[in-house]
Amino acid sequence: MTSRTILVVGANRGIGFELAKQLSAAGHHVHATYRTTPGELETLDGVTPVGGVDIGSDAGVAALDKGTAGIAFDDVIVVSGVLRRGSLSEPNFDDVALQLNVNSVGPLRVAVALHGRIAQGGRFAILTSRMGSIADNGSGGMYGYRMSKAAVNAAGMSLARDLAEQKIAVALLHPGFVRTEMTGGNGHIDADESARLLIERVNGMTLENTGTFWHANGEVLPW
Repeated sequence: MTSRTILVVGANRGIGFELAKQLSAAGHHVHATYRTTPGELETLDGVTPVGGVDIGSDAGVAALDKGTAGIAFDDVIVVSGVLRRGSLSEPNFDDVALQLNVNSVGPLRVAVALHGRIAQGGRFAILTSRMGSIADNGSGGMYGYRMSKAAVNAAGMSLARDLAEQKIAVALLHPGFVRTEMTGGNGHIDADESARLLIERVNGMTLENTGTFWHANGEVLPW
């Protein structure tokens, strides 16, 4: 196995932490970001924590650029995201705007800042959600979250087209319904299993399937 240099954005807990843990255990050199506290990242061999990174602001992504200056990445995986519940009867437009900013614009900020430092043959993966699928929406509600994930799917497809010139593949990855703090401990699988499946999807990314919207289990999801 060839060791790769990998950036995991949003890795101090949940799926991001499990990605950093499993990728470093596989022999890769992992840079793992957090906003305020590193959690257990500092206990992982082969992982370099990068603090002060908030993809919801230009300054937060500038901190990422500065904290990884001079490093070329083979893979970038953007995990960071927020979920705020809301309904037609109880809307909160500030929460809608927050989710659009972090979940949709945030990964684009990362791509703009770092695409020049991703190696040819590299990979750029964004954790999205099947809740961003318009065709798959059978229950309604969750306006801000659904809108933000549909928007990042659109951004990811454009990135797939633009980064193909640099031979960088792009994927939009649904992690499954994972038991994490974000979901209140509800879900179908644990974070470690989701991370294992996501790594399989990342390892399968090519220019031939760039821009695909994948479930972690390998299913191609509808837009």
